[in-house]
Amino acid sequence: MGDDLAGTLTRYLRHRREADEGRRPWTDMTAFFTDDAVFVDPLWGRLEGIEEIRRFLADSMTGIEDWRFPIDAAYISGDEVVLKYRQVLPARRPDGRPFEQSGYSTLLYAGDGRFSYEEDVLNMIHVFEDIRASGWTPPPRMHAPPRHPNRDFSRPI
Repeated sequence: MGDDLAGTLTRYLRHRREADEGRRPWTDMTAFFTDDAVFVDPLWGRLEGIEEIRRFLADSMTGIEDWRFPIDAAYISGDEVVLKYRQVLPARRPDGRPFEQSGYSTLLYAGDGRFSYEEDVLNMIHVFEDIRASGWTPPPRMHAPPRHPNRDFSRPI
C-alpha cells in the first residue's frame, strides 16, 4: 500500500495546491474521499459522507477565496498521513509579516486512491485574534458554520 499511498498523496497535494491557487474548486477534493468518509473541521465539526463533505467544502471556502493554505510538510506512517500547513489571511501586519496560523491535518488512507478520514486542527483562538487584528471582515456571501457542530472526532472503524 506504500507506493499507492505515496502516489495518492502526491495527487492530493497537487489538487489542494491548485484549489488554494483558485485554479480548481475546493469541492474537487472529494475525489480523494471514500463515499462514507468522515471529515472533522474545528469550526464545522464532524461531517459524514461524500455529499456532506462536498457541501462543507463549498460552504466553508466561500468568502475566503483570498486566504491561502500552503502545505509545509507531509508525513506518512503506515496508512496515516499528517500534513503541516498554514492558514494565511490576506492582510499584513505593520512589520510586513502575514497574519497566519499553524494547522495540522490527519488523514487515514483507505486504499484505492482514497481517504476515509480527515481531521483538521487549528488553534481557533489564534485564528480569531488574527482576524480581529487584521481588520478582515467576512463578506455577505460567506456561510456560517453550524451553531452546535458535532464534536465527535472518532475515526471510522
